[in-house]
Amino acid sequence: MRAQSAQFAQAAPELGFYALGGHVENPRVMLDELRLAEDLGLGTAFLSERFSVKELASLTGAAGAVTETLRIATGATNHHTRHPAVTAAWATTVHRLTGGRFTLGLGRGLAPQLEAFGLPPVTTAQLEDFIGLMRRLWHGETVVGHDGPAGSWPALKLDPEFDEDIPVALTAFGPATLALAGRAADMVILHTYFADETVARCVERVRTAAERAGRDPAAVQVWSCYATVPDTLGEEARLRKTVARLATYLQVYGDLLVATNEWDPAALRRFRADPVVAGLDGWADVVATRAEIEHIASVLPEEWLAPAATGSAEHCAAQVRAQFDLGVDGVIMHCATPAELEPVVKAYLA
Repeated sequence: MRAQSAQFAQAAPELGFYALGGHVENPRVMLDELRLAEDLGLGTAFLSERFSVKELASLTGAAGAVTETLRIATGATNHHTRHPAVTAAWATTVHRLTGGRFTLGLGRGLAPQLEAFGLPPVTTAQLEDFIGLMRRLWHGETVVGHDGPAGSWPALKLDPEFDEDIPVALTAFGPATLALAGRAADMVILHTYFADETVARCVERVRTAAERAGRDPAAVQVWSCYATVPDTLGEEARLRKTVARLATYLQVYGDLLVATNEWDPAALRRFRADPVVAGLDGWADVVATRAEIEHIASVLPEEWLAPAATGSAEHCAAQVRAQFDLGVDGVIMHCATPAELEPVVKAYLA
């Protein structure tokens, strides 16, 4: 049986959001978020994985059960935290549960966390090998004696009757992952706080890689992940969702983000050396006080905070629309819930 992807009736299929954003204690909050997102006509709900109450096999099943039109994408999970047969079966289950609305999104993850779990860092070769395995299993193949970058298994098999076309997404930062997405994936999820020039450059790298691999460059969707924080949320929320969130990214993988955006590394050194930043006992968007966040805003270059939609709902909607001028196929309105995004979505559709 082949579960075909239907054309789902949506007012804005090119818009998405992250469900259960950030740290959460009650995953049931997601259910109301998804229902409202579907009512608003949004296209895709993205789900990130944390090893707390954000385990993705559970969440994607629940998401599929309470929605009818919304596409469900993992953004992302790590390929080596589950056996490949388990991942392939999970993806097929949710694919059929949703009538073809599921996308399996993979990413590299955080190397220190993976190391603490006794897992190796994720390489480009592993991701490419794993994607190939998933496609073979989804199409009913029995894989015998596989020995490749993703691992070694005597035999992998699901159901010989399977013939499933399940989209694969990659979260991508650097040129190697972007090129892999172009030649092997169906969707690319970019990172928040990518400058406009970076987004356009990433789109070009994906399209070029797809063309070199003999694929239709337009067949690979590129999604911008764009902080969208309307002023209806209040000034403190804006500061925490923009300044503090960017500061957290810089704490976790500042060198990579700065290099990707071709920003001045000296500014990153000043950020790290700042006594307020150095004195934080956790991630900025979790532990920093409003006064500390206001100070951090004075340390960060204005151009680093520019890639975000802030202000009135109408202004945010215009900024979201401007992302498409960079060549992307979709925009994930990050850092806000569907309820917080409702005025922006209505302004966008108007």
